[in-house]
Amino acid sequence: TGTISSLQRQLEIQESQLRKIKSEKEMLQKQVRKREHQLQAMSAKFCSLRDERKHDGMIATMGKENYSLQQVVAEQESKLAEQNELIAKLQETVSQLQAEVLTSQHHICKQQEAQEAIQSQVEALKHKELQTRVVLEGMASKVSR
Repeated sequence: TGTISSLQRQLEIQESQLRKIKSEKEMLQKQVRKREHQLQAMSAKFCSLRDERKHDGMIATMGKENYSLQQVVAEQESKLAEQNELIAKLQETVSQLQAEVLTSQHHICKQQEAQEAIQSQVEALKHKELQTRVVLEGMASKVSR
């Protein structure tokens, strides 16, 4: 039972970490989408300014911003990939812990059954011992008479 409790605590901790990482993953996905929208907006702005050819300096600045946003998106995608790897590992660990809990429970059930069988044998032997003593005492009293 101590092993099961320990495994269950580990399982709960792993599941908590999994939920936290999934939450972070969702947050990162939202940030990636936001950055992509910003990137698309900046690209659209960049194209319209290029078509107008009015603000060459602004085009250069927007190009830098566009490049910066692309780097941010790449970083976010990299973090998201790492989070996905971690989630996969945690899910594998959770599965292993669940299997260990089931195995431990199965062993405990078998041990309890064996203990009950032994207890039953002990009770039967005690009963036989008592019967033997009664018979022995009866014989001893016959012999002494």
